[in-house]
Amino acid sequence: MNDKRPRFKPFLKWAGGKTQLLEKLYDEMPESIKSSNEFPLYIEPFIGGGALFFFLKSMFDIDFSIIADINQDLITTYYVVQQHVDDLIVILEKIEKSYLESSPENRTDMYYKVRDRFNLRKDEFKNNITADIAIAHAADMIFLNRTCFNGLYRQNRKGHFNVPEGKYKNPKICQTDVLKDANNALENTRIVIGDFNDIFKYVNEQSFLYYDPPYRPLNRTSSFNSYSKHGFNDDDQKRLASFYRKVDKMGAYQMLSNSDPKSTDPRDDFFDDLFEGFNISRINARRMINSNADKRGSITELLITNY
Repeated sequence: MNDKRPRFKPFLKWAGGKTQLLEKLYDEMPESIKSSNEFPLYIEPFIGGGALFFFLKSMFDIDFSIIADINQDLITTYYVVQQHVDDLIVILEKIEKSYLESSPENRTDMYYKVRDRFNLRKDEFKNNITADIAIAHAADMIFLNRTCFNGLYRQNRKGHFNVPEGKYKNPKICQTDVLKDANNALENTRIVIGDFNDIFKYVNEQSFLYYDPPYRPLNRTSSFNSYSKHGFNDDDQKRLASFYRKVDKMGAYQMLSNSDPKSTDPRDDFFDDLFEGFNISRINARRMINSNADKRGSITELLITNY
């Protein structure tokens, strides 16, 4: 590890983010990469908050990266941070000043007006997005992310963001240094919107892929992470396992995280059967998102590698 390198970090809060597990994920990476410091191609098909992406960008000279997600709001925001960060910061500074200087009642009114505007714009721009619209949308995305309940991103069946307002005394909406660092980290990075299958054409034998898909719910009430109106069900988990096996045949390194069904049902072999033949380990994590503080605590997650 090079302590003189910049320490990049996510500019979004994200449910299920991997910040708490970064050292563990690093430890589980291929020794050939860690020892040689050679990192030709990094691919992350479910970028989310990008905790591991930014961490690895701080650790290695990565020749090229590909980050992807099916969430258009998220990918638009990454694109704006990469291409228009200064314009984005100007807008966020104004939003932050207006919000922090408002009364609690006016803050609530502002939050829901921005949320309505955000959802209306989603309906309007579809795939025809100008730079100005993208910048405005990214600013709203970051504002909502910093002021909504627990930093959640959730969509209803219409694809509308529907998370209620959080109650924060002094939220940091415009993180100028973090955004500028993220802009630097996103150099030599292709940003792709789409399903994980869409990135197969970029994979080669020198790739390292990290998958952090929407976790399989451990119970009926734990599926808080529907960041796409399409959801991600067991059939999608099976599609991902098939994709993992297809990439494995190319010789690329792969690491995948997911929930551990055995945490709640020792008889549930869903992932053990799905990824039979690969290395499956269970690591301790802390459940951070729960309205009941008594239910936040340690739980095991799966880490699946093909090396």
